[in-house]
Amino acid sequence: MFISSAYAQAAAPAATPSGAGGLMSFLPLVLMFVVLYFIMIRPQMKRQKEHKAMIDALAKGDEVIIAGGVLGKIAKLGDTYVHVEVAAGVELQVQRGSVLQVLPKGSVK
Repeated sequence: MFISSAYAQAAAPAATPSGAGGLMSFLPLVLMFVVLYFIMIRPQMKRQKEHKAMIDALAKGDEVIIAGGVLGKIAKLGDTYVHVEVAAGVELQVQRGSVLQVLPKGSVK
């Protein structure tokens, strides 16, 4: 019913160079973080950099899409806010960060 002590004893560890066993146990973890960086973190940072460059390059008269899906032309620019004209005489004041995309000229009629 019980396992004899000879079978229950663990096998003696193989002779390894000092410290190599600990390093090899962390290798899959390090490899996972490297893959995570190149698949998720780096592309997200690239998108953020492109969005910031697009927001910094906004100019009066640009046609844009804002976060709510509203299309309009930029009427006024401020440091933190943008006035977007969505119809004749109707302007929305939104934060610069809410501009999602700059459209080609002539998209908004």
